Amino acid sequence: MAAGLLGLALALPAAAQEEPKEDKVVAIVNGHEIRVSEVQMATDDIIGQLPDLPPKLRFPFVVEYLVERHLLAQYAVKEGIADTDEYKRRLALYQAKALRDAYFFQKIRPQVTEEEMKAVYDGEAAKLQQTERVRARHILVGTEQEAKDILARLAKGEKFEDLAKQFSLDGSKDYGGDLGYFTAPEMVPEFSKATFALKAGETSQPVKTDFGWHIIRLEDRKQGVAQPFDQVKSAIRNVLLRKKVADTMEKIRAASKVEIVDEDLKKYADDAAKAAKAFQEKQQKALEQGGAADAGTGGDTSGKGDLLLPQQ
Repeated sequence: MAAGLLGLALALPAAAQEEPKEDKVVAIVNGHEIRVSEVQMATDDIIGQLPDLPPKLRFPFVVEYLVERHLLAQYAVKEGIADTDEYKRRLALYQAKALRDAYFFQKIRPQVTEEEMKAVYDGEAAKLQQTERVRARHILVGTEQEAKDILARLAKGEKFEDLAKQFSLDGSKDYGGDLGYFTAPEMVPEFSKATFALKAGETSQPVKTDFGWHIIRLEDRKQGVAQPFDQVKSAIRNVLLRKKVADTMEKIRAASKVEIVDEDLKKYADDAAKAAKAFQEKQQKALEQGGAADAGTGGDTSGKGDLLLPQQ
């Protein structure tokens, strides 16, 4: 079952636009009318193949794509391609995809309501407001003596940022040791304990972790603030939709007979199950950890095609 959930999670319908209010004809190819709705569906289908075009040029680009598609399709019919086994195999595959997409939009997507999304947002926003975040810089060195030497140089007036760039052993050195904002659970316990004990502007004594010795300066601290609902609504919908899809797929598979007959494929069943579980947990964790402030799971539509859930 878990392997099936992975397949579903990685093959959800592509991002889709709402049904156009006026489904007007935009082009005619040997009598075939290309309408706005067809352009939108085609855009969903080839979004990952689109060049880096400004948004205003995407529509005419996709219209031209459809013109060429229909011209080739019409000539394929004239030359008997529609009677070949190759065409029939492709038709069966695309028909299954079309039915799956239609089922998703008509049966599953409506299950996620505005009220449910707002309830999730309110709950996560409340959690976020109770979570303190701090911004800190640090200098990571290999020994306690090196850390003490750096403290002595700071006491003489040298800039923390300059010393971080010169001596720190991790990637934050390029930013003057700046780690940005983080919560206590995001860092190792020893580091968090020392950091959260500081007041803004204070510098710690040497702190030892498994990574080495740290000198920490606290820059700022603040309570979590949720982004506006409208900014994270799409991401919250995506998380809820994935849960609805998983629940639906579990019921369907329980009532169905699915048999893997390929022996090599069977060998990877356990790995697929683990990957499925990890994928689902990652989606949920993104919402729970980022809360309503940064529930960015599944919201990106930059060229992922079938990997994404539909947006508004």
